[in-house]
Amino acid sequence: MSEPAPQPRNTRQRTAIREAIDASDRPLGPQELLEIGRRDVPSMSLATVYRNINALLEEGAITKVELPGQPPLYESAGLKHHHHFHCDKCGRVFDIEGCPGNLKPLLPEGFTLTGHEITLYGRCADCA
Repeated sequence: MSEPAPQPRNTRQRTAIREAIDASDRPLGPQELLEIGRRDVPSMSLATVYRNINALLEEGAITKVELPGQPPLYESAGLKHHHHFHCDKCGRVFDIEGCPGNLKPLLPEGFTLTGHEITLYGRCADCA
């Protein structure tokens, strides 16, 4: 009988990154996570952030937000269905609550919808 895989350690760095993601009202990138994480763990490196992002993704604790032409961002897993707004001035991405609903009328005949992502672009309140 094989041994179960060891559980990742819950280090100060992982805790700081996880808390930053959970406390944010928008998806965050690795550099933002490094800046926030260094408030609690000043010696944290970008390599540590990436290692912990990968571990949190594997655990299912966070999810990746991918926008065309942009590096990935990360947010808490288990959020209710939502979409995103990308500020074309500062580059930040924000969660948008709600969904337009039934998209079936937009589909070509015979197509089946299995999911969707909607991203709005413009200026956030700080940049408008």
